[in-house]
Amino acid sequence: MIRRWGDWIFGRGNHAPLLDRSTIDRQLALLVDIMIEMASPLRRHVAELWFNACDAYGRAAAARGLAAGEVVEEIQHLRELLIRDISEIIAALPARQSLATVLRLNRLLDRGISYSVVGYTDVLVETLLNKRGIVLDASEPGENIVVARLSQLEEELAALRGKRD
Repeated sequence: MIRRWGDWIFGRGNHAPLLDRSTIDRQLALLVDIMIEMASPLRRHVAELWFNACDAYGRAAAARGLAAGEVVEEIQHLRELLIRDISEIIAALPARQSLATVLRLNRLLDRGISYSVVGYTDVLVETLLNKRGIVLDASEPGENIVVARLSQLEEELAALRGKRD
């Protein structure tokens, strides 16, 4: 699923050479891994990590030169892939459980989209203010900043998984 999602994103051609494909693939894998953990007993602990990862995804999207709507489209495409890949599993569940699963999944993705757009918008506002002479301790995220944040989020996920084991 991650490969198909990445292929779709890069097939659109909406990316700047600022971020490597491997970095974006790591981001996509992290988002999917966190979503998987959101279905586990750790979901309450992982929720904050989901929001932080989505915020970081939005910030990286700004570095890629995307428009806010394109950030939304990319996560919406994850929703489409999930529907295709798990629809049979959900359909096999009892009606009440399948509806609850679909609603939870949609709520999770909707909130992820919101946090991604917030992260994206924060970068734009910080950049605009810096250009107008209002000095903020912020800059457009480059490859090194994105990779460092990604590594931090991956470590947080590993630590949460360690609590489960």
